[in-house]
Amino acid sequence: MLTIIHGKIITMAGKDYEDGFVRIEHGKITALGDMADCPVKESGDGVLHANGNLVMPGIIEAHCHMGITEEKKGIEGDDCNENVDPITPYLRAIDAINPMDAAFDDALRAGITSAMVGPGSSNVVGGQFAFIKTHGRCIDHMIVKAPAAMKIAFGENPKVNFSGQNVSPATRMAIAAMLREEIFKAQEYRRRRKEDRNQEKDFRYECWIPVLEGRIPLKAHVHRADDILTAIRIAKEFGLSMTLDHCSEGHLIAEEIKESGFPAIVGPDMASRNKIEVQNMAFKTVGILNRKGIRTAIMTDHPVSMIQFLPICAGLAVKSGLPAQEGLRSITINAAKICGVADRVGSLEVGKDGDVVIFDGSPLEVFTRALCTIIEGKIVYQDENTGFL
Repeated sequence: MLTIIHGKIITMAGKDYEDGFVRIEHGKITALGDMADCPVKESGDGVLHANGNLVMPGIIEAHCHMGITEEKKGIEGDDCNENVDPITPYLRAIDAINPMDAAFDDALRAGITSAMVGPGSSNVVGGQFAFIKTHGRCIDHMIVKAPAAMKIAFGENPKVNFSGQNVSPATRMAIAAMLREEIFKAQEYRRRRKEDRNQEKDFRYECWIPVLEGRIPLKAHVHRADDILTAIRIAKEFGLSMTLDHCSEGHLIAEEIKESGFPAIVGPDMASRNKIEVQNMAFKTVGILNRKGIRTAIMTDHPVSMIQFLPICAGLAVKSGLPAQEGLRSITINAAKICGVADRVGSLEVGKDGDVVIFDGSPLEVFTRALCTIIEGKIVYQDENTGFL
C-alpha cells in the first residue's frame, strides 16, 4: 500500500486537486481527492509526502523501438527490421524487446512509465507491437497488451529497403498493392475459418484476426501527405481501424484526416529532416491537428529521438501552438486512448494502475525533474540529488 499526500494532483480525468492525495493498493488506485478527505495525514510507513510538488499520471510513449534497437550495441542489438521479406505480420515485438536496454532506465528517470514498442518501418507489414511497462527484467511480466497493433509502412523506407534487392516493392504503387493483397488473403482466411472451425490454422494469417475483428488497429508509418491518404484509403476499403504514426505532413491535409476519424501520433519532430518525405516536419503539426478536433499524441520514435526527451517534445509542441493542457494529454490520456489501454493507464482514476510521477515543475519545461516514478504502486526511481525522499 502507498499513499501520496500533499501533492498538486493533475488527474487528466477532468478534476484536479491543489492539495490532494492518491492511494494505491495492490497496484491499483483505490482513492484520490482533497487532503481533507485523506485517511492518512502524516508521514509514516507507506506514506509519501509530495511536499506540494506536481503529481500526475505516468507519461506514455506511443511509438518507439526501445529494447529492439538497443543503444551502444550496433548490429548485435538491432532487431528492429526483418529486411529480407516485405510481409512479416507474424513477428512479435515481445520476442525482441530487451528490458536491459539503457533506454528503459532513461525512461523511468523522465517519468515515462509505459510505452508502445514494435518493429520498424522497412517492411510493408512489419509485425505486432506490444504495449508494455518500462520497469522490469522479464518482458512477459511487463506486458499490458500484446499484440497491441499491426505495423504497416508506406513511402521511402520499404522502397529503399527492397528496391536494392531487385524485389518488390520499388514504388508506392507496389507497397499499396502488396498490402491490399495481404489483407485480402487474411480476410479470405478468416472467412474460411468461420465457415469451417475444423480448418487447420495458418500461422501467417492467424495474426491478422485481431486486426480484422477490430480489436487492435493498423499502425501506419506515414510521413508524406499522399502516403497518409493512401493509408486512409486502404483502411477504409477494408473497414479497419488505424493510427497515423509520424504524420509529418498531416497539417497540410488536416481536414482529410479529421474526416477519416483516425488519430495521429506525431513525431519525431526533434530529429533531423534527413529524408525527402520529412522535409515539412515541424512541431506545429500536432497543434494544427489538435485544433481540428483530431485526437493526437506525441512520440519520440526512440532511438530516432531519445525517449527521455518525450516531455520536452510535448513542450516544444506547446511552444509552437498546442495548448499546454493538450501537451500533457498528448503524452498521457490521449496516448493511452490511441494505444487502446486507457482502461489501465493515462489518468489518475480509481481502478486504474498506480502509475504515478512526482515532478518538481511542469514536465513540459526543460529544467523540470522527475523526483519519483511509481509503477503499479512500487517506487521504481527516485532522484538521488534532491533529498526528496
